[in-house]
Amino acid sequence: MSQAPANTKMSRFNIAPDMDSSSSNSNEYTSYQDSKVPLNGPGSASFGMSVFNLGNAIMGSGILGLAYAMANTGIAMFVILLVAVAIFSLYSVHLLLKTANEGGSLVYEQLGYKAFGIPGKLAASCCITMQNFGAMASYLYIVKYELPIVIKAFLDSNNNSWYTNGDYLVLIVTVAIILPLSLLKNLGYLGYTSGFSLLCMVFFVIVVIYKKFQIPCPLPENFINITVNVSQPQVNTTDEECCKPKYFIFNSQTVYAVPILTFAFVCHPAILPMYEELKDRSRRKMQNVANVSFLGMFVMYLLAALFGYLTFNEAVEPELLHTYSKVYSFDVVLLIVRFAVLIAVTLTVPVVLFPVSIPAHLQLLCASKDFSWPRHICITVALLVCVNILVIFVPTIRDIFGFIGASAAAMLIFILPSAFYIKLVKKESMKSVQKIGATLFLIMGFMVMISSMALIIADWIHNAGSSDEHADGH
Repeated sequence: MSQAPANTKMSRFNIAPDMDSSSSNSNEYTSYQDSKVPLNGPGSASFGMSVFNLGNAIMGSGILGLAYAMANTGIAMFVILLVAVAIFSLYSVHLLLKTANEGGSLVYEQLGYKAFGIPGKLAASCCITMQNFGAMASYLYIVKYELPIVIKAFLDSNNNSWYTNGDYLVLIVTVAIILPLSLLKNLGYLGYTSGFSLLCMVFFVIVVIYKKFQIPCPLPENFINITVNVSQPQVNTTDEECCKPKYFIFNSQTVYAVPILTFAFVCHPAILPMYEELKDRSRRKMQNVANVSFLGMFVMYLLAALFGYLTFNEAVEPELLHTYSKVYSFDVVLLIVRFAVLIAVTLTVPVVLFPVSIPAHLQLLCASKDFSWPRHICITVALLVCVNILVIFVPTIRDIFGFIGASAAAMLIFILPSAFYIKLVKKESMKSVQKIGATLFLIMGFMVMISSMALIIADWIHNAGSSDEHADGH
Protein backbone atom coordinates (compact mmCIF):
# COMPACT_ATOMS: atom_id res chain seq x y z
CA MET A 1 0.00 0.00 0.00
CA SER A 2 2.99 2.22 0.20
CA GLN A 3 3.90 4.43 -2.71
CA ALA A 4 7.52 3.36 -2.38
CA PRO A 5 8.35 -0.26 -2.96
CA ALA A 6 7.52 -2.21 0.12
CA ASN A 7 6.97 -5.80 1.03
CA THR A 8 5.57 -6.00 4.50
CA LYS A 9 2.44 -5.53 6.55
CA MET A 10 0.01 -2.86 5.42
CA SER A 11 2.23 -1.67 2.59
CA ARG A 12 3.31 -4.63 0.51
CA PHE A 13 2.38 -3.36 -2.92
CA ASN A 14 5.35 -3.10 -5.20
CA ILE A 15 7.44 -6.11 -6.01
CA ALA A 16 11.11 -5.66 -5.27
CA PRO A 17 13.48 -5.36 -8.24
CA ASP A 18 14.33 -8.41 -10.30
CA MET A 19 16.29 -10.89 -8.25
CA ASP A 20 19.00 -10.99 -10.87
CA SER A 21 19.29 -7.21 -11.28
CA SER A 22 22.29 -6.96 -9.03
CA SER A 23 24.23 -9.50 -11.07
CA SER A 24 23.30 -7.96 -14.41
CA ASN A 25 24.38 -4.55 -13.17
CA SER A 26 27.36 -5.71 -11.19
CA ASN A 27 29.59 -3.05 -12.71
CA GLU A 28 27.18 -0.17 -12.10
CA TYR A 29 27.74 1.24 -8.65
CA THR A 30 27.64 4.64 -7.11
CA SER A 31 29.78 5.40 -4.09
CA TYR A 32 28.22 6.93 -1.04
CA GLN A 33 29.65 7.74 2.32
CA ASP A 34 31.57 4.66 3.44
CA SER A 35 30.37 1.96 1.06
CA LYS A 36 28.65 1.30 -2.24
CA VAL A 37 25.18 0.26 -3.26
CA PRO A 38 23.86 -1.07 -6.57
CA LEU A 39 22.73 1.67 -8.92
CA ASN A 40 19.44 0.79 -10.65
CA GLY A 41 18.63 4.45 -11.33
CA PRO A 42 18.56 7.49 -9.06
CA GLY A 43 16.05 7.46 -6.23
CA SER A 44 13.22 9.97 -6.27
CA ALA A 45 11.68 9.72 -2.78
CA SER A 46 12.41 12.61 -0.45
CA PHE A 47 13.37 12.15 3.19
CA GLY A 48 9.87 13.07 4.37
CA MET A 49 8.13 10.80 1.89
CA SER A 50 10.45 7.94 2.84
CA VAL A 51 9.60 8.46 6.51
CA PHE A 52 5.90 8.36 5.63
CA ASN A 53 6.27 5.25 3.47
CA LEU A 54 8.25 3.39 6.11
CA GLY A 55 5.64 4.39 8.68
CA ASN A 56 3.06 2.78 6.39
CA ALA A 57 5.16 -0.37 6.26
CA ILE A 58 5.53 -0.55 10.04
CA MET A 59 1.93 0.27 10.94
CA GLY A 60 -0.49 -2.61 10.68
CA SER A 61 -3.03 -4.68 12.56
CA GLY A 62 -0.52 -5.31 15.36
CA ILE A 63 -1.50 -2.00 16.95
CA LEU A 64 -4.88 -3.54 17.83
CA GLY A 65 -3.21 -6.15 20.06
CA LEU A 66 -0.87 -3.89 22.03
CA ALA A 67 -3.36 -3.00 24.78
CA TYR A 68 -3.85 -6.74 25.35
CA ALA A 69 -0.09 -7.14 25.64
CA MET A 70 0.04 -4.32 28.22
CA ALA A 71 -2.85 -5.88 30.16
CA ASN A 72 -0.76 -9.04 30.54
CA THR A 73 2.59 -7.46 31.34
CA GLY A 74 1.75 -4.26 33.23
CA ILE A 75 2.58 -0.70 32.23
CA ALA A 76 6.22 -0.68 33.31
CA MET A 77 7.08 -4.08 31.86
CA PHE A 78 5.32 -3.26 28.59
CA VAL A 79 7.21 0.01 28.19
CA ILE A 80 10.52 -1.82 28.81
CA LEU A 81 9.63 -4.44 26.19
CA LEU A 82 8.39 -1.81 23.72
CA VAL A 83 11.62 0.19 24.02
CA ALA A 84 13.71 -2.98 23.71
CA VAL A 85 11.94 -4.26 20.59
CA ALA A 86 12.09 -0.81 18.96
CA ILE A 87 15.84 -0.51 19.62
CA PHE A 88 16.52 -4.05 18.45
CA SER A 89 14.48 -3.41 15.29
CA LEU A 90 16.55 -0.30 14.55
CA TYR A 91 19.76 -2.22 15.15
CA SER A 92 18.48 -4.84 12.75
CA VAL A 93 17.91 -2.11 10.14
CA HIS A 94 21.52 -1.00 10.68
CA LEU A 95 22.77 -4.53 10.06
CA LEU A 96 20.58 -4.90 6.99
CA LEU A 97 21.76 -1.63 5.42
CA LYS A 98 25.41 -2.43 6.10
CA THR A 99 24.95 -5.90 4.63
CA ALA A 100 23.22 -4.53 1.54
CA ASN A 101 26.09 -2.11 0.91
CA GLU A 102 28.74 -4.76 1.37
CA GLY A 103 26.81 -7.52 -0.38
CA GLY A 104 25.91 -5.38 -3.37
CA SER A 105 22.18 -6.11 -3.43
CA LEU A 106 19.03 -4.26 -2.43
CA VAL A 107 16.78 -7.32 -2.48
CA TYR A 108 16.22 -9.21 0.78
CA GLU A 109 16.00 -12.64 -0.84
CA GLN A 110 19.08 -11.97 -2.98
CA LEU A 111 21.08 -11.19 0.17
CA GLY A 112 20.01 -14.59 1.45
CA TYR A 113 21.18 -16.20 -1.78
CA LYS A 114 24.55 -14.43 -1.66
CA ALA A 115 25.04 -15.40 1.98
CA PHE A 116 23.86 -19.02 2.03
CA GLY A 117 22.87 -19.91 -1.53
CA ILE A 118 19.48 -21.42 -2.30
CA PRO A 119 18.73 -22.24 1.39
CA GLY A 120 19.30 -18.59 2.33
CA LYS A 121 17.03 -17.36 -0.46
CA LEU A 122 14.33 -19.87 0.48
CA ALA A 123 14.59 -18.94 4.17
CA ALA A 124 14.11 -15.26 3.39
CA SER A 125 11.27 -15.95 0.93
CA CYS A 126 9.48 -18.29 3.32
CA CYS A 127 9.73 -15.85 6.23
CA ILE A 128 8.39 -12.98 4.13
CA THR A 129 5.59 -15.21 2.85
CA MET A 130 4.71 -16.32 6.39
CA GLN A 131 4.68 -12.72 7.58
CA ASN A 132 2.41 -11.71 4.68
CA PHE A 133 0.20 -14.73 5.33
CA GLY A 134 -0.12 -13.75 9.00
CA ALA A 135 -0.89 -10.17 8.03
CA MET A 136 -3.66 -11.33 5.67
CA ALA A 137 -5.11 -13.54 8.39
CA SER A 138 -5.08 -10.68 10.91
CA TYR A 139 -6.84 -8.36 8.43
CA LEU A 140 -9.55 -10.94 7.77
CA TYR A 141 -9.90 -11.44 11.51
CA ILE A 142 -10.70 -7.73 11.73
CA VAL A 143 -13.38 -8.26 9.07
CA LYS A 144 -14.70 -11.22 11.07
CA TYR A 145 -14.83 -9.20 14.30
CA GLU A 146 -15.95 -5.79 13.10
CA LEU A 147 -18.18 -6.24 10.03
CA PRO A 148 -21.01 -7.94 12.00
CA ILE A 149 -21.00 -5.00 14.42
CA VAL A 150 -21.22 -2.49 11.56
CA ILE A 151 -24.08 -4.41 9.92
CA LYS A 152 -26.01 -4.64 13.19
CA ALA A 153 -25.52 -0.91 13.74
CA PHE A 154 -26.86 -0.05 10.27
CA LEU A 155 -29.81 -2.42 10.65
CA ASP A 156 -30.38 -1.33 14.26
CA SER A 157 -30.80 -4.96 15.20
CA ASN A 158 -29.11 -7.52 17.42
CA ASN A 159 -30.41 -10.55 15.53
CA ASN A 160 -27.84 -13.29 15.12
CA SER A 161 -28.75 -14.05 11.52
CA TRP A 162 -26.42 -15.55 8.94
CA TYR A 163 -25.59 -12.11 7.57
CA THR A 164 -24.19 -11.10 10.95
CA ASN A 165 -22.09 -14.27 11.31
CA GLY A 166 -18.43 -13.34 11.06
CA ASP A 167 -17.39 -16.60 9.39
CA TYR A 168 -19.92 -16.18 6.59
CA LEU A 169 -19.03 -12.53 6.13
CA VAL A 170 -15.34 -13.34 5.77
CA LEU A 171 -16.16 -15.82 3.01
CA ILE A 172 -18.47 -13.35 1.26
CA VAL A 173 -15.96 -10.50 1.39
CA THR A 174 -13.21 -12.82 0.14
CA VAL A 175 -15.20 -14.12 -2.82
CA ALA A 176 -16.94 -10.85 -3.78
CA ILE A 177 -14.14 -8.31 -3.26
CA ILE A 178 -10.74 -9.73 -2.38
CA LEU A 179 -10.56 -12.56 -4.94
CA PRO A 180 -11.43 -10.41 -8.00
CA LEU A 181 -8.91 -7.76 -6.96
CA SER A 182 -6.26 -10.37 -6.20
CA LEU A 183 -6.57 -11.91 -9.66
CA LEU A 184 -5.50 -8.70 -11.38
CA LYS A 185 -1.95 -8.74 -12.66
CA ASN A 186 -1.34 -5.11 -11.68
CA LEU A 187 -2.56 -3.53 -8.44
CA GLY A 188 -1.08 -0.10 -9.01
CA TYR A 189 -4.29 1.74 -8.26
CA LEU A 190 -4.37 0.16 -4.78
CA GLY A 191 -0.90 1.47 -3.95
CA TYR A 192 -2.32 4.58 -2.30
CA THR A 193 -4.42 2.69 0.23
CA SER A 194 -1.44 2.53 2.60
CA GLY A 195 -1.73 6.25 3.24
CA PHE A 196 -5.44 5.80 3.93
CA SER A 197 -4.68 2.91 6.31
CA LEU A 198 -2.15 4.98 8.22
CA LEU A 199 -4.67 7.81 8.57
CA CYS A 200 -7.24 5.29 9.81
CA MET A 201 -4.85 4.08 12.49
CA VAL A 202 -4.01 7.65 13.56
CA PHE A 203 -7.76 8.32 13.85
CA PHE A 204 -8.12 5.08 15.81
CA VAL A 205 -5.45 6.17 18.33
CA ILE A 206 -7.17 9.55 18.76
CA VAL A 207 -10.50 7.81 19.41
CA VAL A 208 -8.88 5.42 21.94
CA ILE A 209 -7.53 8.42 23.85
CA TYR A 210 -10.88 10.23 23.63
CA LYS A 211 -12.93 7.23 24.79
CA LYS A 212 -10.71 6.74 27.83
CA PHE A 213 -12.31 9.85 29.32
CA GLN A 214 -15.85 8.80 28.34
CA ILE A 215 -16.02 5.21 29.56
CA PRO A 216 -16.37 5.07 33.36
CA CYS A 217 -14.31 2.95 35.66
CA PRO A 218 -15.52 0.78 37.31
CA LEU A 219 -17.59 -0.33 34.38
CA PRO A 220 -21.40 -0.31 34.58
CA GLU A 221 -23.19 -3.25 36.17
CA ASN A 222 -24.64 -4.36 32.83
CA PHE A 223 -21.14 -4.71 31.48
CA ILE A 224 -21.09 -8.40 32.29
CA ASN A 225 -20.69 -10.20 28.98
CA ILE A 226 -17.19 -9.04 28.16
CA THR A 227 -14.61 -11.58 27.12
CA VAL A 228 -11.70 -11.20 29.49
CA ASN A 229 -8.16 -12.42 28.93
CA VAL A 230 -8.19 -15.98 27.71
CA SER A 231 -7.11 -18.67 30.18
CA GLN A 232 -7.58 -16.35 33.16
CA PRO A 233 -10.23 -16.56 35.89
CA GLN A 234 -13.30 -14.40 35.35
CA VAL A 235 -12.73 -10.97 36.88
CA ASN A 236 -15.24 -8.61 38.35
CA THR A 237 -15.04 -5.73 35.92
CA THR A 238 -17.18 -3.52 38.15
CA ASP A 239 -14.80 -3.71 41.10
CA GLU A 240 -12.90 -0.56 42.06
CA GLU A 241 -9.75 -2.67 42.37
CA CYS A 242 -9.84 -3.28 38.61
CA CYS A 243 -9.44 0.44 37.98
CA LYS A 244 -5.98 0.56 39.53
CA PRO A 245 -3.35 0.17 36.80
CA LYS A 246 -0.74 -2.49 37.42
CA TYR A 247 2.90 -2.03 36.51
CA PHE A 248 4.18 -5.60 36.53
CA ILE A 249 1.99 -8.57 35.62
CA PHE A 250 2.97 -12.17 34.98
CA ASN A 251 0.40 -14.75 33.88
CA SER A 252 -0.07 -17.40 31.20
CA GLN A 253 -0.74 -14.72 28.57
CA THR A 254 2.42 -12.71 29.24
CA VAL A 255 4.24 -14.94 26.75
CA TYR A 256 2.30 -13.31 23.89
CA ALA A 257 3.65 -9.82 24.63
CA VAL A 258 7.01 -10.07 22.83
CA PRO A 259 5.57 -11.83 19.73
CA ILE A 260 2.83 -9.18 19.48
CA LEU A 261 5.48 -6.44 19.65
CA THR A 262 7.71 -8.08 17.04
CA PHE A 263 4.69 -8.57 14.79
CA ALA A 264 3.88 -4.87 15.20
CA PHE A 265 7.41 -3.65 14.37
CA VAL A 266 8.50 -5.93 11.54
CA CYS A 267 9.00 -4.00 8.31
CA HIS A 268 12.45 -5.14 7.28
CA PRO A 269 11.70 -6.55 3.80
CA ALA A 270 10.48 -3.03 2.92
CA ILE A 271 13.71 -1.36 4.04
CA LEU A 272 15.84 -2.23 1.04
CA PRO A 273 13.33 -1.26 -1.69
CA MET A 274 12.78 2.05 0.12
CA TYR A 275 16.56 2.48 0.39
CA GLU A 276 16.76 2.12 -3.37
CA GLU A 277 14.01 4.73 -3.87
CA LEU A 278 15.60 7.26 -1.49
CA LYS A 279 16.84 10.42 -3.18
CA ASP A 280 20.61 11.02 -2.70
CA ARG A 281 20.67 7.76 -0.81
CA SER A 282 23.27 6.88 1.77
CA ARG A 283 23.28 4.40 4.59
CA ARG A 284 23.25 7.16 7.22
CA LYS A 285 20.34 8.94 5.56
CA MET A 286 18.29 5.76 5.37
CA GLN A 287 19.10 4.98 8.99
CA ASN A 288 17.80 8.43 9.93
CA VAL A 289 14.63 7.70 7.96
CA ALA A 290 14.21 4.52 10.00
CA ASN A 291 14.93 6.36 13.27
CA VAL A 292 12.22 8.96 12.63
CA SER A 293 9.66 6.41 11.42
CA PHE A 294 10.24 4.06 14.33
CA LEU A 295 10.00 6.95 16.79
CA GLY A 296 6.64 8.00 15.34
CA MET A 297 5.28 4.47 15.44
CA PHE A 298 6.68 4.00 18.95
CA VAL A 299 4.66 6.98 20.17
CA MET A 300 1.48 5.77 18.44
CA TYR A 301 1.91 2.25 19.78
CA LEU A 302 2.50 3.48 23.31
CA LEU A 303 -0.55 5.78 23.25
CA ALA A 304 -2.84 3.09 21.82
CA ALA A 305 -1.66 0.48 24.34
CA LEU A 306 -1.69 2.78 27.36
CA PHE A 307 -5.10 4.37 26.86
CA GLY A 308 -6.65 1.12 25.68
CA TYR A 309 -5.40 -0.61 28.81
CA LEU A 310 -6.43 2.22 31.15
CA THR A 311 -9.93 2.13 29.63
CA PHE A 312 -10.62 -1.59 30.10
CA ASN A 313 -7.79 -2.83 32.35
CA GLU A 314 -8.04 -6.63 32.74
CA ALA A 315 -11.04 -6.75 30.39
CA VAL A 316 -9.04 -5.85 27.25
CA GLU A 317 -9.58 -8.30 24.40
CA PRO A 318 -6.85 -9.42 21.98
CA GLU A 319 -8.39 -7.06 19.40
CA LEU A 320 -8.89 -3.70 21.12
CA LEU A 321 -11.45 -2.23 18.72
CA HIS A 322 -13.79 -5.16 19.30
CA THR A 323 -13.71 -4.54 23.07
CA TYR A 324 -15.66 -1.30 22.61
CA SER A 325 -18.62 -3.29 21.25
CA LYS A 326 -19.21 -4.54 24.78
CA VAL A 327 -19.82 -0.98 25.95
CA TYR A 328 -21.51 0.64 22.96
CA SER A 329 -24.20 -1.02 20.87
CA PHE A 330 -24.12 2.05 18.62
CA ASP A 331 -21.61 4.89 18.63
CA VAL A 332 -21.14 7.17 15.63
CA VAL A 333 -17.42 7.80 16.18
CA LEU A 334 -16.58 4.14 16.69
CA LEU A 335 -18.77 3.22 13.72
CA ILE A 336 -16.77 5.58 11.51
CA VAL A 337 -13.51 4.08 12.79
CA ARG A 338 -14.75 0.54 12.16
CA PHE A 339 -16.02 1.37 8.68
CA ALA A 340 -12.76 3.08 7.71
CA VAL A 341 -10.62 0.25 9.10
CA LEU A 342 -12.76 -2.35 7.31
CA ILE A 343 -12.31 -0.58 3.97
CA ALA A 344 -8.58 -0.25 4.57
CA VAL A 345 -7.95 -3.88 5.54
CA THR A 346 -10.21 -5.26 2.78
CA LEU A 347 -8.27 -3.34 0.13
CA THR A 348 -4.99 -4.28 1.79
CA VAL A 349 -5.42 -8.06 1.56
CA PRO A 350 -4.96 -8.13 -2.27
CA VAL A 351 -1.95 -5.84 -1.85
CA VAL A 352 -0.39 -8.21 0.69
CA LEU A 353 -1.32 -11.28 -1.35
CA PHE A 354 0.16 -9.93 -4.58
CA PRO A 355 3.88 -10.29 -3.72
CA VAL A 356 3.15 -13.75 -2.32
CA SER A 357 1.20 -15.16 -5.27
CA ILE A 358 3.10 -13.64 -8.22
CA PRO A 359 6.67 -14.30 -6.98
CA ALA A 360 5.58 -17.66 -5.59
CA HIS A 361 5.21 -19.18 -9.01
CA LEU A 362 7.52 -16.92 -11.00
CA GLN A 363 10.58 -17.31 -8.75
CA LEU A 364 10.14 -20.44 -6.68
CA LEU A 365 7.62 -22.80 -8.25
CA CYS A 366 8.01 -22.02 -11.94
CA ALA A 367 11.21 -20.07 -12.31
CA SER A 368 11.79 -21.18 -15.88
CA LYS A 369 8.26 -20.53 -17.16
CA ASP A 370 6.40 -17.42 -18.26
CA PHE A 371 3.44 -15.95 -16.43
CA SER A 372 0.35 -18.15 -16.71
CA TRP A 373 -3.17 -16.99 -15.85
CA PRO A 374 -4.49 -20.46 -14.92
CA ARG A 375 -1.52 -21.02 -12.64
CA HIS A 376 -1.90 -17.53 -11.12
CA ILE A 377 -5.62 -18.12 -10.47
CA CYS A 378 -4.99 -21.52 -8.86
CA ILE A 379 -2.26 -20.19 -6.57
CA THR A 380 -4.32 -17.14 -5.57
CA VAL A 381 -7.42 -19.20 -4.83
CA ALA A 382 -5.38 -21.74 -2.86
CA LEU A 383 -3.77 -19.03 -0.73
CA LEU A 384 -7.11 -17.36 0.00
CA VAL A 385 -8.68 -20.71 0.90
CA CYS A 386 -5.85 -21.38 3.37
CA VAL A 387 -6.17 -17.92 4.92
CA ASN A 388 -9.95 -18.27 5.29
CA ILE A 389 -9.63 -21.69 6.91
CA LEU A 390 -7.13 -20.22 9.34
CA VAL A 391 -9.41 -17.28 10.19
CA ILE A 392 -12.48 -19.46 10.66
CA PHE A 393 -10.94 -22.19 12.80
CA VAL A 394 -8.19 -20.48 14.82
CA PRO A 395 -9.86 -19.21 18.03
CA THR A 396 -8.52 -15.64 18.31
CA ILE A 397 -6.39 -13.08 16.54
CA ARG A 398 -4.03 -13.38 19.50
CA ASP A 399 -2.88 -16.76 18.21
CA ILE A 400 -1.97 -15.24 14.83
CA PHE A 401 -0.08 -12.39 16.48
CA GLY A 402 1.69 -14.85 18.74
CA PHE A 403 2.67 -17.52 16.22
CA ILE A 404 3.74 -15.20 13.39
CA GLY A 405 5.44 -12.81 15.81
CA ALA A 406 7.42 -15.63 17.40
CA SER A 407 8.42 -17.25 14.10
CA ALA A 408 8.53 -15.19 10.89
CA ALA A 409 8.81 -11.78 12.58
CA ALA A 410 11.60 -13.00 14.88
CA MET A 411 13.45 -14.38 11.85
CA LEU A 412 13.08 -11.14 9.88
CA ILE A 413 14.09 -8.86 12.77
CA PHE A 414 16.70 -10.85 14.68
CA ILE A 415 18.04 -13.91 12.90
CA LEU A 416 18.30 -13.25 9.16
CA PRO A 417 19.81 -9.71 9.27
CA SER A 418 22.48 -10.75 11.78
CA ALA A 419 23.23 -14.00 9.90
CA PHE A 420 23.54 -12.14 6.58
CA TYR A 421 25.75 -9.52 8.23
CA ILE A 422 28.14 -12.06 9.72
CA LYS A 423 28.38 -13.96 6.44
CA LEU A 424 28.61 -11.11 3.89
CA VAL A 425 30.38 -8.22 5.57
CA LYS A 426 34.11 -8.43 4.96
CA LYS A 427 36.29 -9.05 7.97
CA GLU A 428 38.50 -6.07 7.23
CA SER A 429 35.52 -3.71 7.32
CA MET A 430 34.02 -5.26 10.46
CA LYS A 431 35.34 -4.36 13.87
CA SER A 432 35.54 -7.14 16.42
CA VAL A 433 32.95 -5.48 18.64
CA GLN A 434 30.55 -5.28 15.67
CA LYS A 435 30.94 -8.98 14.95
CA ILE A 436 30.43 -9.82 18.62
CA GLY A 437 27.33 -7.62 18.68
CA ALA A 438 25.88 -9.27 15.57
CA THR A 439 26.65 -12.73 16.95
CA LEU A 440 24.97 -11.96 20.28
CA PHE A 441 22.01 -10.51 18.38
CA LEU A 442 21.75 -13.75 16.39
CA ILE A 443 21.88 -15.87 19.54
CA MET A 444 19.28 -13.67 21.23
CA GLY A 445 17.03 -14.03 18.17
CA PHE A 446 17.13 -17.81 18.40
CA MET A 447 16.42 -17.62 22.14
CA VAL A 448 13.44 -15.31 21.62
CA MET A 449 12.01 -17.47 18.84
CA ILE A 450 12.50 -20.83 20.54
CA SER A 451 11.34 -19.74 24.01
CA SER A 452 8.31 -17.83 22.68
CA MET A 453 7.23 -20.68 20.42
CA ALA A 454 7.67 -23.24 23.17
CA LEU A 455 5.64 -21.23 25.70
CA ILE A 456 2.91 -20.42 23.17
CA ILE A 457 2.56 -24.09 22.18
CA ALA A 458 2.49 -25.03 25.87
CA ASP A 459 -0.31 -22.51 26.43
CA TRP A 460 -2.26 -23.95 23.48
CA ILE A 461 -1.89 -27.47 24.88
CA HIS A 462 -2.99 -26.29 28.32
CA ASN A 463 -6.02 -24.51 26.89
CA ALA A 464 -6.95 -27.56 24.83
CA GLY A 465 -6.70 -29.76 27.92
CA SER A 466 -8.82 -27.35 29.94
CA SER A 467 -11.46 -27.26 27.19
CA ASP A 468 -11.62 -31.07 27.07
CA GLU A 469 -12.04 -31.28 30.85
CA HIS A 470 -14.76 -28.65 30.72
CA ALA A 471 -16.57 -30.59 27.98
CA ASP A 472 -16.30 -33.88 29.93
CA GLY A 473 -17.77 -32.15 32.96
CA HIS A 474 -20.92 -31.42 31.01
